Amino acid sequence: MRAALLTITALMAFAANSVFCRIALQAGAIDAASFTTVRLASGALMLLFIAGISSGQAMPKLKLGSTTAGSWTSGTLLFLYAVPFSFAYLSLTAGTGALILFGCVQATMMGVGLASGERLDVLQCGGLVLAVAGFVYLVRPGLAAPPPHAAALMAIAGGAWGAYSLRGRGASRPLADTTGNFLRSVPLAVVVSAIALSRIHASRSGVLLAVASGAVASGLGYVVWYAALRSLTATRAAIVQLAVPVLAAVGGVLFLGERISARLVIAAAMILGGIMLALSRRRSRT
Repeated sequence: MRAALLTITALMAFAANSVFCRIALQAGAIDAASFTTVRLASGALMLLFIAGISSGQAMPKLKLGSTTAGSWTSGTLLFLYAVPFSFAYLSLTAGTGALILFGCVQATMMGVGLASGERLDVLQCGGLVLAVAGFVYLVRPGLAAPPPHAAALMAIAGGAWGAYSLRGRGASRPLADTTGNFLRSVPLAVVVSAIALSRIHASRSGVLLAVASGAVASGLGYVVWYAALRSLTATRAAIVQLAVPVLAAVGGVLFLGERISARLVIAAAMILGGIMLALSRRRSRT
């Protein structure tokens, strides 16, 4: 039950992050580089605050050495997810971007899981096929031939997020490790903002959306995800993330005024039903 609650909370945070990003970037409230930098910096500050409260200190003593919280590898993977994700959405539709992103996440996490000895039985394969079919059915109306550079950026983001999630499965201190990873990603994002200095623009609403994305949906969401990953196999972690597009679509209905369609209801039933089918068999064996 604890693992299920952690997983659901993390997936809701990821969906909220997608909604924040859509509003900010598609409305032109802030540029992609600034959105990413503010997102990562605000996430790092929120995590530092929480880590300080947890340790009973005003500011926690988190060094960036190789033997302390987080790692430069995970921090770089976080950067390689966040920056390409933002820039890719400048040229991709939401459906195309989501399909490329989650396709690469699935390929990365399930490929590693199968290579390490995890296997799916017939029922699990059927559930996975049903979930993927529902996902494709949901996003297909927005599909178009994407610009090659944008598709490549989103593929990098998906691969980096999958690798970051896999590394998070072995985290013994989710809060400290996530804080360290965010801190390491900030200077990398600042370099990107410096390179894109001539194109920087940001309104108050854009900055606030980036802060909400970083402090709440990213920072806190990733801490919960790290904790949930301890109870998930690589295959499970890959499958459950297929629910994020459904949750993001619901967020669009609630906060962006998008209408509830029969297609959304059918796709949600296929994806969530497929996830439950794929996970129930393995859970009965453990």
